[in-house]
Amino acid sequence: MAPMASMAHQAPLTHSVAFLARRAATALAAAVVLGAAAAPAAFANTPSPKKLPVGLYGTKDPQYDGVWRQSLALLAQDTVGVRPAASAVNWLVGQQCADGSFTAYRAEPGKACDAKTMRDTNQTAAAVQALAALGGHGDSAKKAVNWLKSVQNDDGGWSSMAGSPSDANSTSVVIGALAAAGEKPESVTSKKGGKTPYEGLLTFQLGCDAKEGERGAFTFQLKGAAPNADATAAAATGALGKGFVVEPAGKGADRPVKPLSCKDGKPAGTGPAQAAEGGVAYLVAQLDKNGQHLLSAMPGAEKQPDVGNTADAVVALAAGGHGAAAQKPLKWLEKNSADWAKQSGPAAYAQLVLTAHATGTDPRSFGGTDLVAALNATGPKPAGSAAPSTAPDKNAKDSDDNGGGGIGVWWVVAVGLAIGAGIGFLMSGRKKKNEL
Repeated sequence: MAPMASMAHQAPLTHSVAFLARRAATALAAAVVLGAAAAPAAFANTPSPKKLPVGLYGTKDPQYDGVWRQSLALLAQDTVGVRPAASAVNWLVGQQCADGSFTAYRAEPGKACDAKTMRDTNQTAAAVQALAALGGHGDSAKKAVNWLKSVQNDDGGWSSMAGSPSDANSTSVVIGALAAAGEKPESVTSKKGGKTPYEGLLTFQLGCDAKEGERGAFTFQLKGAAPNADATAAAATGALGKGFVVEPAGKGADRPVKPLSCKDGKPAGTGPAQAAEGGVAYLVAQLDKNGQHLLSAMPGAEKQPDVGNTADAVVALAAGGHGAAAQKPLKWLEKNSADWAKQSGPAAYAQLVLTAHATGTDPRSFGGTDLVAALNATGPKPAGSAAPSTAPDKNAKDSDDNGGGGIGVWWVVAVGLAIGAGIGFLMSGRKKKNEL
């Protein structure tokens, strides 16, 4: 679910300090390394607030991920039967521009968006999924969907910033938004070329001409580049027409994992479903190789477990009906995600709630943590809630101190590295990224 940062159309950051996308969504590579929640960090021109807005989830600066973390929080609450506070929903609705788009954060929602407002497809798609689930905001969701359609690229896909080349993560999160809003993604075609989102997404998959062990994986953007686990997890879910909320398949439902099959140098099967299967097979191989979690690392740093990407992979496995394959990485998450979520805040708690939901796991007793209570504590008191689990929550007592949006210290560290490399903030809309 996890999103990657985007900027105005400027020169790209060098490949070694590039951005890492998440569905989602879109997060800085450094965020992944330091265990931050999947959060799109759109470089907004809105100044940081001196006082946090009423209704906002998290206590950290919303300038780069406000709409993203708010949308995930509301969506996760709705999924588990929690009725969010009206102030929380109103804040999200009030962030929308008149043309239907969303940016990361608008300090003055009463002021009209202009040409300098950095509209973001990831933030917009996340908002659509939340508003569609909550109900009662059909007009807002429709306007947002229409804006997304208006910035579809000729290849059928999307980038975080309109006009930039498509990428697997942005295309996937928009597919999820279209499906959540009742649209048929396969019927949404580009104005020039008539390409569907699925056609655009599949161009990022490595096929039979790729190295053994890489076939079936997706790259973030560069066709023929190294496989990227984050992009693969997002694409495997998006190719199935699913968004952030994946309904559990139920007990006993399990499909075998089948690697990309080739015959005479060509895939034995084509289409989104087959592409998703190939992506899942790559993820399972990586999970098995690394001890049931995925890895990430900044250039020059030692590789380390990536909680957010692992959660995305579990959701992808669940989306494809691979219940058995999802169990081992799920157990790893239950044992190893508490500190990550505590540090990262609402988007991380929401991501884990949605992971638990997709696998039929109790989010109120997730490795000893009541994820729902912890998420609720990062924002305004819910208007209503289902009965909490009777299982003890060893971490909930500290949850009030961890309401960040997952972009605090780690974002500053990443920016510092960029400045140190002499490239500062000159970056185009997600044009380069770390390849996992």
